[in-house]
Amino acid sequence: MNNKELIYKAKKVRENAYAPYSNFLVGAALLTKAGEIYTGCNIENAAYSPCVCAERTAIFKAVSEQEKEFKAIAIVGGKEGADKTSFCPPCGVCRQVMREFCQDDFLIILEGEEGAIKEYTLKELLPESFKADYL
Repeated sequence: MNNKELIYKAKKVRENAYAPYSNFLVGAALLTKAGEIYTGCNIENAAYSPCVCAERTAIFKAVSEQEKEFKAIAIVGGKEGADKTSFCPPCGVCRQVMREFCQDDFLIILEGEEGAIKEYTLKELLPESFKADYL
């Protein structure tokens, strides 16, 4: 599975996003170390705090199927109806969930306008993070 294919899957699941309040649709495609792909989209709620991001949806789906070893995630986002996506890095809560299940070298792939790609490791986006080892 190459990065372009993972981005494509994130774009497809983005179409399922439920975002009537922000109109900002996000899709994520999570690649396990075993080569399986789990997708997720953002799901909003009128009360806001029960909302869930695309990244967490994908991770929770995988964990619910007993997958806990991940290699990479592709994330795409943008306003509903817009032709272009914007770089959509994971929020702090999603980064902490990634920390729970992913290693420092976990790859986070973002696609922006005109197909531009940015790649980060989890360690780059969440340095000095709180880990289970500390408990």
